[in-house]
Amino acid sequence: MKSLKNKVVVITGAGSGIGRGLALNLARRGAKLALSDVNEAGLAETVGKARAAGAAEVISAKLDVADRDAFTAYADSVIEHFGTVNVVINNAGVALNGRINDLEWEDIDWIMGVDFWGVVHGTKLFLPAIIDSGDGHIVNISSLFGLLAMPDQGFYNAAKFAVRGFTEALREEMLIDRHPVGVTSVHPGGIKTAVARSARVSSKDDAAQVAKLFDEKLARMTPEKAADIIVKGILKNQARVLVGIDAHIIHNFQKFTGSRYQDIIAAGAKYVMPKKLT
Repeated sequence: MKSLKNKVVVITGAGSGIGRGLALNLARRGAKLALSDVNEAGLAETVGKARAAGAAEVISAKLDVADRDAFTAYADSVIEHFGTVNVVINNAGVALNGRINDLEWEDIDWIMGVDFWGVVHGTKLFLPAIIDSGDGHIVNISSLFGLLAMPDQGFYNAAKFAVRGFTEALREEMLIDRHPVGVTSVHPGGIKTAVARSARVSSKDDAAQVAKLFDEKLARMTPEKAADIIVKGILKNQARVLVGIDAHIIHNFQKFTGSRYQDIIAAGAKYVMPKKLT
């Protein structure tokens, strides 16, 4: 894929953050956009900005990516509207903080539904149309925490590691079957989005302190810059895209230390992580 002009691009979680950054970047490149989010107000704002930025066409819909029936109906409507789909960016995601032993099943189901099943739904439901397009690409947003595990992120890690494995297997299958479909797994580091402020936490965690740690110490890159790196990765047909210097540093740290990284992180966690509530 050498150009995204007039290509039909589906983006989930487009109401803010990286999703909005991707929508505006692709709008400036003349793409046709199908945007979705659970946040209708944020989605409407993105739609307006995308149209002003030069998108060839924009359609939008409220969508809970964890709802398979809703996603099936949405995919059918997008394919019917455009007649084809070239690119799907499964970007919608949520966060959950807390010790595995302290988290509730409802919250565990919530994060796995959005962060893992949402990616599976977006991939599987659009894949036949993407293959038929003759010029397709699937982009699944994993995380730096899809390469390296962190305490208090057990289920976020589980979802993002699963997205990575799922995406890499899909790429292998597309190569084996000689389908004209590129596949990219994206691993952002700290991006300035609202994901930490909208995260769920265990009863032993202070949500405000968790969000403060992310916003003040970890989030370094703007969503716009992250989106530019991701789009360039699509055009280069990269199998893996690391977003941010922190992603590159920690990825190499994990490779260098092997499984010993777990002991190093555990030893240093008490100096960085917010204290638990009593």
